[in-house]
Amino acid sequence: MSKLRRRRNRHARTGWVMVAPVLFGFVLFVVYPVITVIRDSFTSYNPLSGEAAFIGIDNYTRLITDGTAITVAKNTFIFALLLVPVNMILALTLALFLNANFAGRTGFRAVFFSPVVVSTVAWTIVWRYILQDDGPINFGLSKVGVDGANWLQDGSWPMISVVMVQVFKNVGMNMVFFLAALQGVPDDMYEAAEIDGASRPTQFRFITLPFISPTILLVSVLTIAGAFQVFAQVLLLTGGGPGLSTTVLAYYIYLTAFKIFELGYASALATVLFAFIMILTIAQWRLRKRWSFRED
Repeated sequence: MSKLRRRRNRHARTGWVMVAPVLFGFVLFVVYPVITVIRDSFTSYNPLSGEAAFIGIDNYTRLITDGTAITVAKNTFIFALLLVPVNMILALTLALFLNANFAGRTGFRAVFFSPVVVSTVAWTIVWRYILQDDGPINFGLSKVGVDGANWLQDGSWPMISVVMVQVFKNVGMNMVFFLAALQGVPDDMYEAAEIDGASRPTQFRFITLPFISPTILLVSVLTIAGAFQVFAQVLLLTGGGPGLSTTVLAYYIYLTAFKIFELGYASALATVLFAFIMILTIAQWRLRKRWSFRED
């Protein structure tokens, strides 16, 4: 065996040793749980008694006739349809603002990004206090003669409140992605556009958007996937209420598994959610050549 081949084999072994802990963790904490959930979705399993019986696709056929599951699925789609565009538009707007050269922009970046590093539980508990019927928001509104809504219990406000709390929590991360993309747009493109008399909106449409389109795709994939997995905000803000108005799939899976103890049915719900997110992500990625500039 030549020295070159021995060196390559040694480097390959070293590489496998380096990635082994990550691979082990991925198999143990991702692959194995996914396989276990899929397996349990074909059973009637009660975690209290430990008894499990194979029932085939009964849990999946139940999904079609379960009125509660259908309502929860609608709530989840409504949540995603509200969250994704608001989050992305606000993040891009903040990035455009903070990409300008002005005094104190570093401090503004830190302020907008700080919610990202705050614990989700702590963030949500603080907002639950702020949004109470007698909380700071309604107190401030009362001082200017406005009767504030019951943000967590009245009509459509609970869903809007959960969406906005989630937006403010994660918009800073998307802002950083967009900011990095904006700083990668060549300055000479804008200079040439200005010489040709292009307005700012025209420059944004034909220069900025095409150049940051790969980042828009990435942010959309991450935001949509996150929207379908929201849990803590619903649990801590509204508990899924009033009624089922803010109960989304991830929270319904939790209730089914750990409150009603129908682990098999909860596993079927989780499997469907996992499959939907995976299919949606793959579809977005396959369509990237149409959406994303500079794709081969």
